[in-house]
Amino acid sequence: MRFRNHSALLLTIISMISALPQGAYASNTDEIDNLIRQYKHDTKCENVSVVVYDNTETSCYGDSEDLYQIGSMTKAFTGLAVQMLIGEGLVDEDGVISDYIPGYEAYYDSEKVDITVRNLLEQKSGYTNSEKDYPSATDTMTLSDWAADISGRELCSRPGTEYAYSNVNYNLLGLIIENVSGMPYREYMEKELLIPLGLDDTHVGMPSDGRIAQGSRIGFRHAFDYPMTVREASVPAGYFYSSVVDMGRWIEIWTGNTDVPEGLKEPLAKVKGYLNKDGDYYCGWELFEDGVIGHSGGTPNYSSRIVFDEKRKIGVCVLANLNVAATTDSLCNSIYDVVSGKDPSGLNVDIWTIFDKIFTGVTIAGILLFVMSLMVRNRTVLTVLDVVLAVLLMSVLILFPIIFGAGLKEILLTWAPWSVTGGLVAIGGVVTAATIRISTVKKYADHNKAGKR
Repeated sequence: MRFRNHSALLLTIISMISALPQGAYASNTDEIDNLIRQYKHDTKCENVSVVVYDNTETSCYGDSEDLYQIGSMTKAFTGLAVQMLIGEGLVDEDGVISDYIPGYEAYYDSEKVDITVRNLLEQKSGYTNSEKDYPSATDTMTLSDWAADISGRELCSRPGTEYAYSNVNYNLLGLIIENVSGMPYREYMEKELLIPLGLDDTHVGMPSDGRIAQGSRIGFRHAFDYPMTVREASVPAGYFYSSVVDMGRWIEIWTGNTDVPEGLKEPLAKVKGYLNKDGDYYCGWELFEDGVIGHSGGTPNYSSRIVFDEKRKIGVCVLANLNVAATTDSLCNSIYDVVSGKDPSGLNVDIWTIFDKIFTGVTIAGILLFVMSLMVRNRTVLTVLDVVLAVLLMSVLILFPIIFGAGLKEILLTWAPWSVTGGLVAIGGVVTAATIRISTVKKYADHNKAGKR
């Protein structure tokens, strides 16, 4: 009788214990779902997929088959490929890049300087992401063509002295991979990295098959489809495509929780070995606080982020088909908080979301002011309106290129929400209408005076 009572009690305890993880998992799932719903509502992003990796357990949210452009998360693939070549003795990490790109030159203070492979991997070459100083490749350029165009330009800092994030560094690494391996970048990455690692849904540049989540661009509080051509010479720094299923395996690979080909074990370990203190950057990865490693990605029509903890064997990746990078980053971080057993830090508002809200209002106000300017006959009112809006318009046109480090055309037609262009056009329309009306009202007043005389 006692045995039966103890058995019943034991079964009850076991049942209660076994139920705890399930309840916690259900709670986590609900919390993650809520964060994703809030993200979609706040950003107007229609497609977002998430993978959560937790000690060999992988959970996907959203469409697991959709392929997204992963932006600068691509750099980790390029960096790992370079590490493979270093391990094979084909690339010297401290060798200058002109050894691998013949004729390549760089200058600082008008003095010729050497940039090493390590400088590129650590983002300490002296290049920045300024499109004015170091323009991206055109549609027809190869990596070699683009490198020839960048060669000989003045650096913003002496190589090896200052960290400055730049896509230039990893596109140059892509060309080094081509020149050293004797294979096109795409072929090398597929043959030597993606296929051996079993990343079947990860593509170098635009996929030839698979279901792509069409990139989009925000405007007037709505996400519009926004397809863009993938430029060959920009792929190594930011234009792979992948799914959350493959990103889950990518996390598993970096946490050391799965078997990888023998030739990749040392390169993987070496990359992580260089990440020792907060803020360290190496091979397309950055070390954050509490030992978390990660990277973000943002292109004109996609945004993404991946983070993982090797010791705890957990990680999260978020892929979205809209460029709202700050909010995508915070979604990934918040979900990671949930997986870590912490309270989520919450979602941040992206700068483009703020601009979209502001310029949607500006567009509406501009239309109303345009109508008003056609009706008002008070010259003073029209003059004040004309001057104020003209100053505002010129300020935006001058400050935007300075703030974003790019040409006005590229900002308005590629990166900024459609509403920004709409708002500026509306303001320009009001200025034009007010200027014409001032002249018309003056002529009308002069005509009346002449009539009275």
